[in-house]
Order: sequence, then structure tokens, then C-alpha cells
Amino acid sequence: MKSSGIGGQAVLEGIMMRNGGKYAVAVRKPDKEIIIDVQEHVGLTEKYKFLNVPFIRGIFKFIESLVIGIKTLTYSAEFFEEEEDEVKKTSSEKASSEDAEAENAQVDKVDAKEEENKDKNSKLEGFLMGLTVCFSVLFSVGLFIVLPFFIGEFFRKIVGIESNTVIAIFEGIARISIFILYLVLISKMKDIQRTFMYHGAEHKCINCIEHGMELNVENVKKNSRLHKRCGTSFLLFVVVISIISFILVSAIIPAASTGWLKLVVRLALIPVIAGISFEILRLAGNSDGKIIGLLSKPGMWLQNLTTIEPEDDMIEVGIASVEAIFDWKKYLAENFADDSVKEQNHEV
Repeated sequence: MKSSGIGGQAVLEGIMMRNGGKYAVAVRKPDKEIIIDVQEHVGLTEKYKFLNVPFIRGIFKFIESLVIGIKTLTYSAEFFEEEEDEVKKTSSEKASSEDAEAENAQVDKVDAKEEENKDKNSKLEGFLMGLTVCFSVLFSVGLFIVLPFFIGEFFRKIVGIESNTVIAIFEGIARISIFILYLVLISKMKDIQRTFMYHGAEHKCINCIEHGMELNVENVKKNSRLHKRCGTSFLLFVVVISIISFILVSAIIPAASTGWLKLVVRLALIPVIAGISFEILRLAGNSDGKIIGLLSKPGMWLQNLTTIEPEDDMIEVGIASVEAIFDWKKYLAENFADDSVKEQNHEV
């Protein structure tokens, strides 16, 4: 499989695809129309080349992905808020024609205020976006780093074990158990299941072109909904590497050290863990080696929880998003020109 460099994410009734300095969000509106928004984005590692070095770039890439992810989720949600507002407005107009005339009289005043409030709204949106990113990071750290740590310390007091290494192993078991339980629980939520269907469509579209097949609904359906560059795999790498790192560090920290010191050390290691995890995921996405394949297996297995086979109209959204930022015909011509015509009837 030849990497296309495309990445993406499922949003509310849609898919975001990213390639190079662009990303596109395609959303299926309640009236079934597909709306596409294309944005330019130059990351920090592209602006400042000194940041684009192994084990450092992963930290900034992760933060950028989080920011873009939240931004595109917010964008997709706006269409369904607008639909609700439109329904309310229609009902109000039917109830009273006089109210409609009154609203028309206020149009000029509203238009004048809109320009004035535009800058204020933009600043507020930026503030709320930053607040949401901070909350997301704190929630993740609290659930997958802090909570397992305190579970380990509680286990230490109950059992009476002083070995930091043994406690770190138990903490690791708790951490990976919480992670898997979290994925299982959210996969049972009805609204999340539709998002996971779009997640599957995203993967299938990328797999389709990376296996040299023309991008259409029938070909996309034949491809796997699992992909080695998935964010689920990245999170699993983070969990596993954190377990290994904390076990190694526990052998250095004296058993008599305070719990707060141990926790601070764990928090300080988060950027390092994120950087290492990104490099492993990047290697996995660009390699078909057996060792890399084995390392990718657990993450691919977990994607069975976070992806669901999509419907045809979801695949159409994925195709629209890909075509907005990626010339897949050129990619196929450059990378599969020497290949014979692909068998279009087998699953990949």
C-alpha cells in the first residue's frame, strides 16, 4: 500500500479530510445537500522548520489536530442548529403574519449591528475554542493518567506493596482497562455510532485510493474500514508507551518519594510520550514491514470499536471531502501507472 499522506476525521454528519496545507469539511445537511468548506492551514512545524524534527514535531502535530478537529466539529454542528432555528422561524411565521412584518422592520437595524459584532464574535469563538481544547486535554490527562495513578496508589495502601515497579505495572493494567472500557461505552451511544460510521467511510475512502482503485462508491465499499494511521491507533500507542515509560521511571524514583512527585513526573513525560507515539504511527503509516504490521495490529483491532460500516450516502460525503483537497487521479497515475488494471471485484 502506497501512502497518500491524507488524514481525516469524522464530524457531525460529515467528514474532514486534510492534505498538506489544506483541509476540507464535507457535511450532509438535513435536506441531504452536501456542503463543502475548504480552508488553508499552515502548521507550526511548517512555519518553523526547527520544530519539524523527530520526537518534537509530534507534540505540535497532536495539538494542531486537536484544534482543527474541534473547529471542524463546531462547523458541522452549525448546520443542524440552523435547521432547528429555521423550523422555529417557520412555525412563528405561520402563527402570526404581523410578527413577520415586525421582523422585516428590524432587518436594517440587525444588519448594522452584525458588522459591529463580527469582530467580537470572532474573538469569542477563538476564546471558546481555546477553552474547549484545554478542557479536552485536561479531561484526557485526568482520565488516562491521573485516575490510573491514584488507583495504583490506592492498591499500594490496600496490599501494602512498596515496590514502585509493581505498582506501575498495576497502574498500567488499570490505564489500558479504562481506555478500552471508555471506547466500549461510547461505541454503544446511538449518536456516536453514526459518527463512527462516517469514521469508517473516511478510512475506506483513503484505503481505496492507496490501493490503486478509482474513487467511487462501489470501489470504496470493497475496502477495509481499518487504517494504520488512525487516531485510535495513536491513542493506543500513547497508552502503551506511557505504561512502559512509567515502569522504567518507577525503577529510578525512590519508593519513599511522595505521591505528588510521582504524579508530576508522569505529567512531565506526556510530551515525550506523545512525540514517540507520533513517530511510531508515522512509521506505521509509511511502512508495510512485518514488525510494523505486528505493532499496528492492536490499534487496528481497536478500530473495530471506533468504526462501523458506512452507508452509501456517507461514502459520498467522504469522496466529496477527498476530492476537495486531493487529486486522486493524478496520484493513481503517478503511483500505479505500471500496475495492470486493478481487480475491482475483490475486497482489500
